[in-house]
Amino acid sequence: MKILKYFISALALALVSFAAGAQTVFDRLDLDSPALEKVASAHKRGDDSLAARELLDYFRSRGVEYPGFDSNAPKASQEELRWADEALEHRFFVHKGYQPSYFYGDDIDWTYWPVKDNELRWQLHRHKWFAPMGKAYRLSGDEKYVREWMFQYRDWIAKNPLVLIDNEEFEIKYQGRVGEVKENVRFAWRPLEVSHRVEDQIRQFALMLPAQCFDADFLMDFLDNYYRHVDYLQAHYSEKGNHLLFEAQRVLAASLFFKEFKDAPKWREDAIAILNKEIQAQVYEDGTHFELDPHYHFEAAILFYKALSLCEGFGQLSVFPQSYVQTVHKMIQLSYNQLYPDYSLPIFSDCRMIEKSHFLETFRSWTKVFPEDEYLEYLASEGSGGSLPSWKSKAFPVGGFYILRNGWGSDATVVNVKGGPEAFWHCQPDNGTFEYWSEGRNFFPDSGSFVYGGDASILEQREWFRQTRVHNTVTLDDRNFEKTDSRLLRWKKSGAVTLSNESYPGFVHTRSLRLSKNGTLTIKDVISGEATGEVGVHFNLAPGEISIDALTVRTLFDDGNNIEITSRSKAPLSIRKEEGWTSPVYKTKIERPAYAVTAQKTSSKPLTIVTVIKKTGK
Repeated sequence: MKILKYFISALALALVSFAAGAQTVFDRLDLDSPALEKVASAHKRGDDSLAARELLDYFRSRGVEYPGFDSNAPKASQEELRWADEALEHRFFVHKGYQPSYFYGDDIDWTYWPVKDNELRWQLHRHKWFAPMGKAYRLSGDEKYVREWMFQYRDWIAKNPLVLIDNEEFEIKYQGRVGEVKENVRFAWRPLEVSHRVEDQIRQFALMLPAQCFDADFLMDFLDNYYRHVDYLQAHYSEKGNHLLFEAQRVLAASLFFKEFKDAPKWREDAIAILNKEIQAQVYEDGTHFELDPHYHFEAAILFYKALSLCEGFGQLSVFPQSYVQTVHKMIQLSYNQLYPDYSLPIFSDCRMIEKSHFLETFRSWTKVFPEDEYLEYLASEGSGGSLPSWKSKAFPVGGFYILRNGWGSDATVVNVKGGPEAFWHCQPDNGTFEYWSEGRNFFPDSGSFVYGGDASILEQREWFRQTRVHNTVTLDDRNFEKTDSRLLRWKKSGAVTLSNESYPGFVHTRSLRLSKNGTLTIKDVISGEATGEVGVHFNLAPGEISIDALTVRTLFDDGNNIEITSRSKAPLSIRKEEGWTSPVYKTKIERPAYAVTAQKTSSKPLTIVTVIKKTGK
């Protein structure tokens, strides 16, 4: 009965959509192209059914693959294959933070919102399980995955119509359902989600196309829906930020893969113009992405690079000037300078842990455009090729990232420091914070972000992780910073930096950090200005046990890889234990020890607190 119900629903959707969609699809194609001669001939005779079949034959024979993706020999993880099988039962993988997958009903409810986290609702409409269904089909040969994909694809179109909510007729047409429809449009047709579908459907198309059940009628539905997606993006690009980059890069991909559309040249022209403009607007002179978040910086570098790679794959690399290529390389250099020897990044701001496999795959792709970068080759080959840099410490002063290190190997000590200009949503009020990584352990991992946004309960969780006091920096009365705009006062290539930030009115925090050759980190905090109150120097450590003896704190890891932290000042100091959590991945938090060294600032006289972090040996 369930199969019969799906068949009837799919047939009804197909019959309704083919008659309306076929004509518009042919109108949108460049039928003057010699490659579409048979399609054009049938359409001209009024035989759109034959024209659709000819178009299907054309796509099956043209043999153009999406660069970097082989649909004939797809690789699928066991996790992806599980998503594909679960999707057959309408249990959809939406977000790794919410597992196991939720059941969306036999009659799919695309508005189902089990937890009021915006990401859960937005990412449902990215259809992350669709491409894995295509991989499962190719690996098994079982067309049940394609049939179900076709059903869900058409079901989504039917239940998530493209509604222009600013249209004058909207209020009348949806009287009594205005709020409901607007909410659904906000999630289903947010430009970022639209762009995700635009790119991912290229892979879906390539994977599913050989199936016998993928017929000419469905091709018309697919192309009609695909065109409307790109056309909508053309008029609804995000105003700025990483969303705009995603959208432009994905429209570029659409223009290159589905070049048969008349508008493809215009899509390509607009996308390239946006990318050329935004790489100047969003990337500082030193190569730092303006969101000041290592994860978003890395992904932005991937986006800018992917545009290069796409155009190179289709023989159109010349559309980007040399300055674009140079800026992408600067972005890459920041990422690999911040990288710890175990292929992990500091999780400052909204950064999340990135799998080593993702780094390796990315580095290997980058070497194709930047073969002269010896350290990039070293990372991509895990040390079997290339060479280590001649420098150790590195400064990126415009974006405010500083890396102090005493070596490049697994036995090195690396300190990442954050203290830049005011930034945006994904950046946190934490200027002066740092991470200290040594011999395979990050002793001061940043707190991360836990979640992004949603209802009041979700935002409350996010705000805890954004607090200044849960970072490794200095506060006044535990308050969040009122200003984040650090100035670089001194930088030494030997591994020392001094930054200054007026965190509150009348409260200037000057922090000097110096890393010695043996891995000892000395931090000098000077607080000056008229403001008075409790000064707290906060330390949030790696999960594990610690001991506190007066003003000295020691980690107690069984493997012997430990540190000792001692603070001193001419002013009376005390230690206060604090609540501590770190969130390396979305919706995951791990309890960890945290404390603050406190002192009272009672006048305009500067207050100085010095902290020494040193290895205690194994």
